[in-house]
Amino acid sequence: MNARIKKMILGVALCVLGAMSLSATDAKRDTEIVRNLDTFNSLYKELNAFYVDSLDAKKNIETAIGAMLRSIDPYTEYVSANNLDDYRVLSTGEYGGIGSGIISRDGSSYFSEPYEGSPAALAGIRPGDKIVMIDGDSIGSMALDKVSERLKGEQNTTVKVVVDRPYVGNVEMSIVRKKIKQNPVPYYGVQRDSIGYISLTTFNANSAAEVKKALLDLTKNKAVKTIALDLRGNGGGLLESAVQIVGMFVPKGTEVLTQKGRIKQNTRTYKTTQEPVDTKIPLVVLIDGSSASSSEIVAGSLQDLDRAVIVGNRSYGKGLVQTSRPLPYDGILHVTIAKYYIPSGRLIQAIDYSRRKADGSVERIPDSLTNVFHTANGREVRDGGGITPDIEVEYPKVNRLAYNIVRDYWAMDFATKYRSEHETIPAVEDFEVNDSIYNQFKAFINPEKFQYDKVCEDGLKQLREVADTEGYMNDSTKEVFAQLEKLLKHDLQKDLDLHRKLISQILAVEIVQRYYYQRGECIQELKDDPALDAIVKLFSDPREYYSKLGIKK
Repeated sequence: MNARIKKMILGVALCVLGAMSLSATDAKRDTEIVRNLDTFNSLYKELNAFYVDSLDAKKNIETAIGAMLRSIDPYTEYVSANNLDDYRVLSTGEYGGIGSGIISRDGSSYFSEPYEGSPAALAGIRPGDKIVMIDGDSIGSMALDKVSERLKGEQNTTVKVVVDRPYVGNVEMSIVRKKIKQNPVPYYGVQRDSIGYISLTTFNANSAAEVKKALLDLTKNKAVKTIALDLRGNGGGLLESAVQIVGMFVPKGTEVLTQKGRIKQNTRTYKTTQEPVDTKIPLVVLIDGSSASSSEIVAGSLQDLDRAVIVGNRSYGKGLVQTSRPLPYDGILHVTIAKYYIPSGRLIQAIDYSRRKADGSVERIPDSLTNVFHTANGREVRDGGGITPDIEVEYPKVNRLAYNIVRDYWAMDFATKYRSEHETIPAVEDFEVNDSIYNQFKAFINPEKFQYDKVCEDGLKQLREVADTEGYMNDSTKEVFAQLEKLLKHDLQKDLDLHRKLISQILAVEIVQRYYYQRGECIQELKDDPALDAIVKLFSDPREYYSKLGIKK
């Protein structure tokens, strides 16, 4: 037998042995699965037969499923038939209903944000309206998801709603449900004279078309010198939508990402398939800590391709891909099937869920353990922790006073009162919280009811107790504590004046929203936006933009 034949026989033998080994491993794993499922099945039967109280089978099993899936990662989840409508809304951006956000507050449900042009807006629903009755049934303390379910329904059907409107009383409305199409681009326009700004809030089936529409409109405007795509607060959505949006700025056939899964069918490469809209216009992408998933695909791939300067704060760090698998009884398993790698080859996933501590907790990958990759022009970028912007932006710190004003609905309630007293306000571009409005707000706050988070007082109290326990509380120390107590004691009216700028911005957004909806809200927020200031500064010297991309001009 010659050497070549021996090698062939040996190769075949190794393949057979490898297959046998793999089969043995698979068989062992399958046996373990069957055994554990049998154990769970028997355990529940015994509980159901002998436990002292009756069991809620649906609740028990869903709790068990939830606990199992949470031990894997936060994105693998079971969607029951009852929750399918909400799940589909996230991917399609469409549903049958009246078109308004609702919130739960003090055990009651309130309308929070009617969408512009929606049946709710056309019927006169306002933020702050308390929902009292739906179709003749009292809502009372009904759970928010149940209230939402009652408001949704088939197109062209009517729902009768009674609301308790502050400063007015009960108002009854008949609202004809329509197909609600949530616009992922609530606003686009020219900012700071030359920035073509596009706000993208989610990646659904309509996102690419809406971004393209905005982009075509803006690039026709001769005043526009650069495009700013705002992905701040955008938690992601459809991967395919992200690829389509990247394709608007890079040549057709450009590789955007590679998806790698455990099984072959979940491994694939995504390339742009359409002709671009504009590959030359200067491009900036805005991100923050809430920009995740598809937002990071867009920002990261455009950064790796040196097509855009990224401005803002480090993104969330989600480099995992999910798909949906059908389950019995119309349920769905939303399951993580792969990791994705952007053009430089880096994975931006910030947490390795397969490596947990003894207590089950997980941590972000430390920067010291991340790896260096390179963009198309050779710039260094890193993996393992989201997208790091090319230009960091520092935002004003939110103090406890402002936090409490938002948390306890003081800003919301004041805006509701203001809307009841003013039928119109100036155009959003001209509106401002002047002295008169701010003084009205100060008078509106009842100091007796204002829940101040007294961080300084509480911290001082704890420090005093520690000093006393450790034996440092002598006469001189007591005197120092007494002086600190006077200096750190909150004065609500003084604090309202001290933090007027930030609080005025909060109030302005709340008030404008009641007249100009999401579009007006966005325009108002951009008036004092440090990220737009950073873009203006970047283009004060045109060479700086290209320098950030590793291009010599």
